[in-house]
Amino acid sequence: MGAFKFLNEIASQGFLVIASGYIPMEEKPYRGPQSTSAQQIESIDWAIAQNADKESPYYGRIDVNAIAAAGMSCGGLQTLDNSADPRLKTIMICNSGLFSNPAGAVPGMPMPDKEKLQGIKVPIIYILGGETDIAYQNGMDDFHRISKVPAFAANFPVGHGGTYREAHGGEFTVPAIAWLKWQLKGDKEAAKMFQGEPCGLSQREGWTVEKNGLID
Repeated sequence: MGAFKFLNEIASQGFLVIASGYIPMEEKPYRGPQSTSAQQIESIDWAIAQNADKESPYYGRIDVNAIAAAGMSCGGLQTLDNSADPRLKTIMICNSGLFSNPAGAVPGMPMPDKEKLQGIKVPIIYILGGETDIAYQNGMDDFHRISKVPAFAANFPVGHGGTYREAHGGEFTVPAIAWLKWQLKGDKEAAKMFQGEPCGLSQREGWTVEKNGLID
């Protein structure tokens, strides 16, 4: 349920947020089936169809040319699995990264090869929990392999759990919302969080950042 605070904060900025899979209604471990990469694609299909359906409350209200795919941990792997979808305008990977050694993965996770990164054609951000995040090595390895599109890596030292359960999604919402505003809405003020030396995010307490040469 913690992710709701993070996702609700993003939605409050005027974004339609669709979360794949089971919706937990109470704070206890979920033991049901995992969500799938295919469900993320189905969510995009649904949103585009709703925008075109005159009977839908979303008719004509969704910018279908401004779609992001995002995911945390296993969801990040699903997002990378779908990263070549031509409808995407940007990608956000949280506490995740492709496995250099699939032996460490949880059964049932999508396991794209690192070569999948070469098919990414849109800007991408990694938001990680620092060196104590179990996905840190995988995520940073991904980031350092990406050279053909703008890429940004942001680390906040809280480990794999992020700040999703904190009020309004905590500190992780800062780069997440700014990135989406910049990439999907062309917000130049939000872009300052990532552009320039030093960029805005690097000046916030606790954050360490890296960016490739395609981000000024």
